[in-house]
Amino acid sequence: MQTSKKRIVILTEGHTDLTSGKTAAGVLRYRRDEIVAFLDSTQAGRDVSELLGFGHGVPIVATLLETLQYKPDTLFIGISPSGGLLPESWRIIILEAIEHGLDIVAGLHMFLRDDPELRASAEKHGVSIRDLRKVPDGLTVNKCTAKEQRCFRVHTVGTDCNCGKKLATLEINRVLKEMGKDSLFIATGQTGIMISGKGIALDRVIADFVAGAAERLVLENAEHEYLLIEGQGALAHPLYSGVTLSMIHGFAPQALILCHEYGRDFLRGTKNTPMPSIEKMIPLYESVAEPVFPAKVIGLALNTRVLSEQDAQREVARLEKSTGLPATDVIRFGPEKLARAVLEFEEEWQLKDE
Repeated sequence: MQTSKKRIVILTEGHTDLTSGKTAAGVLRYRRDEIVAFLDSTQAGRDVSELLGFGHGVPIVATLLETLQYKPDTLFIGISPSGGLLPESWRIIILEAIEHGLDIVAGLHMFLRDDPELRASAEKHGVSIRDLRKVPDGLTVNKCTAKEQRCFRVHTVGTDCNCGKKLATLEINRVLKEMGKDSLFIATGQTGIMISGKGIALDRVIADFVAGAAERLVLENAEHEYLLIEGQGALAHPLYSGVTLSMIHGFAPQALILCHEYGRDFLRGTKNTPMPSIEKMIPLYESVAEPVFPAKVIGLALNTRVLSEQDAQREVARLEKSTGLPATDVIRFGPEKLARAVLEFEEEWQLKDE
């Protein structure tokens, strides 16, 4: 995680919610003590917890000038819209932040550093612009060496995109660390990088190099006992399946955690692709992994926010019975079941490998 503390304002203008503002929500959940304010004129005067359900005490203000009373040093772009473009109305806010000495951190597909006006202003005022989706140089195709590493690799995958993969990964990693295990969260998207401070945004990598970039993340961190690897996209998603498959082959995980969010009839971003069932996706993920390196789904991470607590408990029990796998909502009921499943399967794996 981050070692140096920042004083962060998160720009969410018109998007302070758990869906379009998921980047902001993720950073707030895991870097709460560094967030001084949200900037959203449409919700000014409210506490962020009223809209996101957590983050009590973080105010929402209307203008960049109002944030200065909290002495911020960094502005985070708190959304990642489809296509990754900067809303044009935000340009003046970012320029104003730069003029007041704030560093800019963005996870958009368009690079703010490549914008001549923004770059010139940043250079004039001595601040930095960090584009988190800018990938490192020297990426190659997959050499299939991740599977030779001794580290135990746990990779979250999903029935859909934006269904809780990052959250499940972070929460399982947190519990393993609390158990005294040498566990490391591996970020593969802009929000994860905002939280942990490092990683590669794999959805920005050239298609042929995605698996190689995933492999690189394993090799660079192979000294750790456990790697908890954030997933992206979904294998059955017609928009994002490519990055998902390449990540599975590049990371060569031993264990998979399948994530699912309730309340969706169609895959996010589509109008005619029905949501696949959990029972259908378990063998699909295992079958595509097997030719390169066998991986097993060892648990289910469920996002049950649209269900009552009673219905959520009933659904957890139903899935555990139908799949034989431990299931939980890592926020509602805690991630301990899944952390134990990781340890138990790792022990089985080591015995099999001897």
